[in-house]
Amino acid sequence: MTNAFIGADIFDGETRRSGHALVVSDGRIEALVPEGEIGAGVETRRLPGGLLAPGFIDIQVNGGGGVLFNEAPSVEGVRAIAAAHARTGSTALLPTVITDRPEVTFAAIAAVEAAMAAGVPGCAGIHVEGPFLSVARKGAHDPALIRRMEDADLRALCEARVRPFLLTVAPESVSNAQIAALAAAGIRVSLGHTDTSYETANGAIAAGASCVTHLFNAMSQLGNREPGLVGAALDSPDVWCGFIPDGHHVHPATLGAALRAKRDPRKLVAITDAMPTVGSREDVFTLNGREARRENGRLTLADGTLAGSDLSMIGALQYLVRELGLDLETALRLCSTHAAEFLGLGATHGHLRAGARADMVWIDDALALKGVWIGGAAVDLA
Repeated sequence: MTNAFIGADIFDGETRRSGHALVVSDGRIEALVPEGEIGAGVETRRLPGGLLAPGFIDIQVNGGGGVLFNEAPSVEGVRAIAAAHARTGSTALLPTVITDRPEVTFAAIAAVEAAMAAGVPGCAGIHVEGPFLSVARKGAHDPALIRRMEDADLRALCEARVRPFLLTVAPESVSNAQIAALAAAGIRVSLGHTDTSYETANGAIAAGASCVTHLFNAMSQLGNREPGLVGAALDSPDVWCGFIPDGHHVHPATLGAALRAKRDPRKLVAITDAMPTVGSREDVFTLNGREARRENGRLTLADGTLAGSDLSMIGALQYLVRELGLDLETALRLCSTHAAEFLGLGATHGHLRAGARADMVWIDDALALKGVWIGGAAVDLA
């Protein structure tokens, strides 16, 4: 069945157009044409204004809808998390398993592989964050479970068939040779939860690390004589930077300065680092046996350590526009197009152009989310 969406402006990932129609057929974008060029027999759906844009893509989602992936490393867990975030505009995401026992990590990898094979809407790959991190920058990760990568770990990870596969590691626990082997196997290696020096970080980048996990958080900071991982990430034209735009993880002035300073601004990616509270009324959840609590939009452990976020992608978009003053098109790219390019999914995701999946969000002039489609199928926002 072929439909044409009209009445709203359309942002295709690069350009905003008025008076155009987005033609969708069998879950794919067939064309973006002036309204007067809609073919005969095509059913039209008129949207009352607003903007139609590529669906959001989130590369770091620990949970949602009351479900934490570590506690439910199953197809059902993936489905519940993806469904909760779809209602906030995320049409593709990477379920993220944080530092845990090996059996939990590999159950999560198997669950994502099965979910993708089953066509679970929104599941686009996996993010494994830990356990190969630095205790010095553990954040909310359980220090008792953090460890060095062994040869058996490397083999098992490289043999995993899920792609895209994003793996967060610290140079303190993973060698450059291991990073090179992971990258050669098609795993996207990200640096995070590390106290590494600028020089060591650049060595890991040269070995194959291509991203940093939640810029500024749980990493060595930018100093006057030691640029740290923050400095290495901003200075490199090759490194992608995920960041959490929620007003709790990074001061808006700091984040704004970083967005302006990044050598290649197309390598900036907004993420949520979302926990089970997103899409849920429950304010308390368990993280590696410890209680985490939501209060005033902030998630913390008992000692005050931030424990992920209560952020949705529509919330990230609103923050970028309202608090940082970005233009809407730039903010939309940060929430979708850049992530698609990072994951190697640019041909099918992050754009509204011929051949791409019909993954779309419809927002009004006040930046409220009014509609979501995954593969052309409408998501129930209730």
